[in-house]
Amino acid sequence: MSQETKTEQAGRAGGTQSARQNRLTNEDGKIMIAETVVQKVAGMACREVAGVHAMGNAGTRAFSAIRERIPGSSGPNVSRGVGVEVGENEAAIDLDVIVEYGVSIADLGRNIQRNVKTAVERMTGLNVVEVNISIDDVQLPESDGQRQEPRTS
Repeated sequence: MSQETKTEQAGRAGGTQSARQNRLTNEDGKIMIAETVVQKVAGMACREVAGVHAMGNAGTRAFSAIRERIPGSSGPNVSRGVGVEVGENEAAIDLDVIVEYGVSIADLGRNIQRNVKTAVERMTGLNVVEVNISIDDVQLPESDGQRQEPRTS
């Protein structure tokens, strides 16, 4: 069997991984996807899931709130709370999420993983190898439009 035939068979046996590689590398050259692109796509896809209140930990949310009030700022940061590692053909995504009180965190996590993986793979052609979620807080409901005071001092 010729070397070319072996390579073709190996490519077909690889299935979806080879198909994804072909989407980013072909005879015309390479398509490189920047980390900021993956961060924005993942951030938007996560925020689309019902039950997600906000993203980022307390420090990044506070900094972003101040930054958004500065005249001429670029507005809300959709990549807040999103960390990514992007290789030539694969991406790994880490998300910091604040959930709304009352939702099933396990179900919400699976829905976020599914939505983020689908969106990033569809838009970028990268193979998403993992979507890790850190639930940093729960947004409690406010009663009568006012914040509840903590019970302990």
